[in-house]
Amino acid sequence: MFRSLLVALHFLTRLPLPPQEIRLEEVGRSAWAFPAIGTLIGLVLAGSDWLLGWLFPPVVRAALLLALWVGITGALHLDGFVDSCDALLAARTPEARLEILRDTHVGAFGVIGAVILLLVKYATLSICLWAGMGTALLLAPSLGRWTIVYAMARYPTARTTGMGKTVQAFAGRWALPVATLLVLPVLLVRPLAGLMAFALAWLYTMLFAGWILRRIPGFTGDVYGALCESVEVGVLLVLAAGRGGA
Repeated sequence: MFRSLLVALHFLTRLPLPPQEIRLEEVGRSAWAFPAIGTLIGLVLAGSDWLLGWLFPPVVRAALLLALWVGITGALHLDGFVDSCDALLAARTPEARLEILRDTHVGAFGVIGAVILLLVKYATLSICLWAGMGTALLLAPSLGRWTIVYAMARYPTARTTGMGKTVQAFAGRWALPVATLLVLPVLLVRPLAGLMAFALAWLYTMLFAGWILRRIPGFTGDVYGALCESVEVGVLLVLAAGRGGA
């Protein structure tokens, strides 16, 4: 169990840790711990917000926390979101889209998508901080990573090889039940908001997967990242809704 937590921590964050040789098979076996790592990311963000609150108003804290959020994760999922925008929004065949997902270059759709994503994330995070909804910092990263585990358990991968396929293949049937148990304590911090965010994250994941499967044969590592990023933004949108005047 400890090894799986350490592997997930190495894979999903850029926190200062002792160097480790991590195999993709181990990443798959650690998938159950993804929401726990999301919660840890949230705790780092929440602690940083408390410290920054002594010096800065919410609009400044939101910008600094967003930078920290990207830094902690090494832009892992943001990179997947950018690549997915380039591939999935293009008017191409499924085969061509899969080739674009392999391409390391960033196109216009990726740049535009990243700008919009970060703007919405900043705006909604600012509103949540103004309204005292600090739990948004816990819910968003935890649920974002839970949906990755859900997608691994419920939907096919687009390729027979590659990172996404290997991680999914080794996740195991217990990954989703354990991941769901791990995310429950975060939901219960503010039960109404938490359960609403969970329900909408689950519904969004199903709709997102349906859209993906109409464009390519299944998920890839980049698409899992795009799912995580868009769910994080969705959770912030849900929590910010109706609080614009806060």
